Amino acid sequence: MIPYKKAIELVLANSQDFGKEDITIEDSVGRILAEDILAQRDFPPFDRSTKDGIAISFSAWEKGQRIFKIEDIAAAGQPQKTLSSGQPCMEIMTGAVIPENADTVVMYEEIEIENGEASISANPNKGQNIHRKGTDQKQGNLLLPRGHNITTSSVSILATEGIHEPKVKQLPSVAILTTGTELVDINETPNPYQIRRSNSYTLQSLLKQLHIRSNLYHESDDKQLIKEKVQELLENYDVLLMSGGVSMGKYDFLPEVLENLGVNQIFHKVAQRPGKPFWFGTYKSKTIFSFPGNPVSTYVNFHIYFKPWLAKCLGVNIKEEFVTIDEEVESNQLTRFRLVKFKGEDETVAELISSSGSGDLVSLVLASGVVEIPSNTTLPAGSKLKFIRF
Repeated sequence: MIPYKKAIELVLANSQDFGKEDITIEDSVGRILAEDILAQRDFPPFDRSTKDGIAISFSAWEKGQRIFKIEDIAAAGQPQKTLSSGQPCMEIMTGAVIPENADTVVMYEEIEIENGEASISANPNKGQNIHRKGTDQKQGNLLLPRGHNITTSSVSILATEGIHEPKVKQLPSVAILTTGTELVDINETPNPYQIRRSNSYTLQSLLKQLHIRSNLYHESDDKQLIKEKVQELLENYDVLLMSGGVSMGKYDFLPEVLENLGVNQIFHKVAQRPGKPFWFGTYKSKTIFSFPGNPVSTYVNFHIYFKPWLAKCLGVNIKEEFVTIDEEVESNQLTRFRLVKFKGEDETVAELISSSGSGDLVSLVLASGVVEIPSNTTLPAGSKLKFIRF
């Protein structure tokens, strides 16, 4: 059995790059950019009006002119027009190119139009209501760096730059395998001595939040069938997530099966709670996470091991979070991960959640995450602890 700190160190040391792929912009939110996005031209690409009104030459105003003859309309989407001599004006719409020879926009609210002439009632400033070319970004500027997690606002930049298929980091293909004769599918009625499978669907939903599609598999407690299934999955997937079958029971066949298949066991059993039986290993370029079968153990260990591992594979830095706990906490020789929930809207203060054990699914619904309590520790109320968010 190894300490938790060593376990997470070994998991992260076995990260890998799954390559790149092009995806549609519609499917890009939440994916990680695999290339820098540079500005292909200045933004805005021309001097543009920020108001509906009239465009004038400010020099005419300085010379005392207050009434301007309207000679044309500049609309958004039209090529640049030219304001002719004689000090006229041009009606202009928001987003339109500022006419040549014009340098100031006066909005409709500050003018009166009658008989084709505009009278200005305000005192304009030279250059007002104009968004100058290149004031937001210059051509060649870095807009989104490689490793950026694409957000809804990032999509605006991709669309503006005409990138309809951004290049992103490839995600691993994942199979989820559960074992146990006592488990039946969710659409079946369990006998009094059986329960429905939940961990596989929980893991699949967690992966979906990470934009990873996965397939579910299940085998009863038959060593040969489990071996055949594991062998098949190792040949066809990048990652194998398993739940159950790694403890000390007579039907916990997975450690033996994995050894017989030549899988490299990096560690089995961690000095932590929940999830002491956790098994981790590799097979060629494949990675295997075998979580304990209790629902809370599977859920917590997914967050403390798989998510950081995936982040490192994708080149993403996870910012550490800490919360203040409002009561005394302690641990023995095991590192403990206690379920907590935020106190109101303050996400810097949390309280422990009472739980009946690793099978208490309801406690997960209440939890905001877990706090890490180092081994052999007693900490007073008000202590700051590392927080892993769900």
